[in-house]
Amino acid sequence: MLDVKLFHMKSFLPMPYEEALAPRLKHAHEKLQNASGAGGEFTGWVHLPRSYDRAEFARIKQVAAKIQHDSQALVVIGIGGSYLGARGVIDCLCSPNYNLKKKDTPNVYFAGNGLSADALQEILELVEGVDFSVNVISKSGTTTEPAVAFRFFREALEKKYGKEGAKGRIYATTDKSRGALKSLADAEGWETFVVPDDVGGRYSVLTAVGLLPIAVAGVDIDALMRGAAQMMDRCAEASYDCPAWRYAAIRYELYRSGRSVELLACYDPAFRFMLEWWKQLYGESEGKDDKGLFPASVEFTADLHSMGQYIQEGKRLMFETVVRLGASEHRLAVPRDEADGDGLNFLAGTDMDFIRDRAMEGTLLAHTEGGVPNIIVEADGKTAEGLGQLIYFFEYACGLSGYLLDVNPFDQPGVEAYKKNMFALLGKPGYEDRKADLEAKLAE
Repeated sequence: MLDVKLFHMKSFLPMPYEEALAPRLKHAHEKLQNASGAGGEFTGWVHLPRSYDRAEFARIKQVAAKIQHDSQALVVIGIGGSYLGARGVIDCLCSPNYNLKKKDTPNVYFAGNGLSADALQEILELVEGVDFSVNVISKSGTTTEPAVAFRFFREALEKKYGKEGAKGRIYATTDKSRGALKSLADAEGWETFVVPDDVGGRYSVLTAVGLLPIAVAGVDIDALMRGAAQMMDRCAEASYDCPAWRYAAIRYELYRSGRSVELLACYDPAFRFMLEWWKQLYGESEGKDDKGLFPASVEFTADLHSMGQYIQEGKRLMFETVVRLGASEHRLAVPRDEADGDGLNFLAGTDMDFIRDRAMEGTLLAHTEGGVPNIIVEADGKTAEGLGQLIYFFEYACGLSGYLLDVNPFDQPGVEAYKKNMFALLGKPGYEDRKADLEAKLAE
């Protein structure tokens, strides 16, 4: 079972903090459990792993099987929480090279998460000669990036299959009753899945938002939910026996001691998009009211040869949280080379996991001795069940952390600023005055 361990932390926080912080953690915990805190209307994810809609879950599996049968590719259109969780799970459990591997499941392409014409054209070309389906994900249906991308892929589907044929290949994950995408889906007869009203985008990976693409890639979503339910039960306990309590507490105390950056690290490149998912989760949840740790990520050991210098000897403003995923699926031993030109025959016959773990332990020692505190999150294996535990753990700790900071962990008011400026500069009706003001500032 997932656990949180502290590495040589006494040298950074010599005074005991658990007892003093416990009442505040308990209060934050009660806010999450009872939906009584700021943004409580968006805490449906707290009990989701056991209270999810079984009928829709079964339909997700049925549609995933249909897509696997009739499509060689699925294009997932969404931005932020509408794609990062799904991509993170697929990369972690199926490989970052999933689309290049020989397999019985469709390729999964992610679009609508940026505004690059080249990136969009590339995916259009990749699906041009194959049977494909589209899963468009948007609560409102009006978010610029996915809405623009959907226009292109809907046009491609209708050109390839005709409007009637395309209808059976478009799946909309959106609001249950209102919004532009829901209205369009109802009018066109597309199958729809629900973005729950009480679950915000960055907490939505265990809803249809993430589960449909994850299931299409062949991941066992029953096991994913089972792992999340296991962690949910552990997090229901209001004590430091809950790993989310320990993680939220230590990162809060490090923040109070002057650390302003948290680096999430993993020694497996397959975890890269889980790192991206985590950055959105914590950045959007904590970064407000001039508060919050800045969430950054590093991929070890690759980044030890680039960012490693700064981490070791740069400004002491950060701490590291290291995710240990456990044993690799494949066992590889280092070959012997008779010439031994690289001087590595001392490793001949040694398992790669053993080398990786010694590299990690050496790095932990070097960084802590260099003044960088380290937290270790030991996952319960690189499995769907283990990843379900890890997802829920990070979500619950994030909710606790937001309430410890006295911010609303479930809104994102700052995200709207760039959108208003973009709409004005693009000439959206109703933004005329703002457009003139912005263009004058750009000309200065």
